[in-house]
Amino acid sequence: MCSDEKHKIGVKIISGELEAPQPFLAKLLQQLNKNGLVTSTKGPYGGFYLSEENKTKTVWDIVLVIDGNERFSQCFLGLSKCGDSNPCPVHFTVSAFKDKLFKDFKDKSIAEFVEEIKVKGRYISLKSFDVLKTDSKPKTID
Repeated sequence: MCSDEKHKIGVKIISGELEAPQPFLAKLLQQLNKNGLVTSTKGPYGGFYLSEENKTKTVWDIVLVIDGNERFSQCFLGLSKCGDSNPCPVHFTVSAFKDKLFKDFKDKSIAEFVEEIKVKGRYISLKSFDVLKTDSKPKTID
């Protein structure tokens, strides 16, 4: 789904495409708008879109607004004392992945990611993730 100043997309449509709860998505988009990462207009022809300025931002800018930088400095297993000098069992495996992801997120603009998605035929979707469903209960280990 593409958007620009002439083709704005409403929260309801985005929510349906991502199968994400509309109130959650509305808050998230407001936060991104407030920080200049998406643009919105109100009214009957309103909605959200990416302006040329928004497209120059990086995915890292989005991560910082939503989660802060803690995600990339935390241990994958959640251990408080994990690091290069005191690694957890998966530290060095995950570390390389996190470094690559961090570099991609910091070095590529949103426009570059969009172009890469178009060229490679991939798109971003949350449809296959169960984490957004509220009816599932965590499993316990007996």
